[in-house]
Amino acid sequence: MIEEVVRYAGLAMLVAGGFINLVGAVGLIRFRNFYLRLHAATVSTIGGTFYPLLGLALISLSTPELGEWRFFMGGSLLTAAFILLMLAPAGSHALARATHRASVARPEPVIADHLEEDRGG
Repeated sequence: MIEEVVRYAGLAMLVAGGFINLVGAVGLIRFRNFYLRLHAATVSTIGGTFYPLLGLALISLSTPELGEWRFFMGGSLLTAAFILLMLAPAGSHALARATHRASVARPEPVIADHLEEDRGG
């Protein structure tokens, strides 16, 4: 009984991840500048990949037919999900900061630019 509930929770996470990826793809098309598009891509990466990986981990851990391999698969999926959760925001921040420092894409309108103030501009 509990295995079926966990399996359905995993499937719900897969569906939620697909929906988040769809929303992120629409955001990449509709948003007007680099920073907003980068935000949509990061949300899509984190939500659209983290939740399905967790869902697959739940499904694999609740499938007794896999034998001892289910722990290896579940652990690998959880490890990949948490590494992604830690590294995706850092990569997004690095891209945004490098783009701002190179003056490639300036957000309009600029209300406060603390990075420019820190450089003395």
